[in-house]
Amino acid sequence: MNEILEILKYTIPAIVVLIAAVIIIKQMVKNDQHRRNFEIVTKNQQLVTPVRLQAYERLALLLERVSPESLVMRVSKPKMTAKQLQSELLSTIRAEFDHNVSQQVYITPQTWEIIKNSRTQIIQLINNAAIQIKPDAPAIELSKLILEELMKQEKAPTSLALDTLKKEVKQLY
Repeated sequence: MNEILEILKYTIPAIVVLIAAVIIIKQMVKNDQHRRNFEIVTKNQQLVTPVRLQAYERLALLLERVSPESLVMRVSKPKMTAKQLQSELLSTIRAEFDHNVSQQVYITPQTWEIIKNSRTQIIQLINNAAIQIKPDAPAIELSKLILEELMKQEKAPTSLALDTLKKEVKQLY
C-alpha cells in the first residue's frame, strides 16, 4: 500500500503538469493560428482593397460615360441620321459594358444587377425615342427627344446605380 501511495505521489503531480502543459500548448497553437489568419486577411485586404477601389472607379466612370446626356454629346456627329445615331449610341453602350464586365467580381451581385438595369433602361430610353421619329430624320432630333425623355424621369437611370455604388464604397470604410 505504501508503494502505491509513493507511486501516486509522483505520478499524480506529473499527470497534472502534463495536462496543464497540453492545455497551454493547445492555447498557444490556437492563438498562433488566429494571429496567422489575421495576418493573411490583413495582407489580402492590403492587396485587394486598391483593386476593388479601382473597380468602383471604373464602374463610376462607366456609368458617367453611358449616361444619356454624356452619350449624346460624345457620339453625335453632324450629318448623322437618327437611325445612325441610335445605332452608334447602342454600340457605344455595348462596348463600354463589354470593356468593364470583369469589374463585377469586385462588387456585390445586387449592385451589379442595378448597374445592368441602368444599362437596360438607357437602351429602352434610346429605342423608345427612336421609335417616335423617322429613321432618316437628323440626329439632333433624336438627341433632343432622348434628353427630353430623360428629363421626364424622376431620376436618371445611371444616378441610382451611381448612388448604390457610392454607398457600397462607403461600407468598405
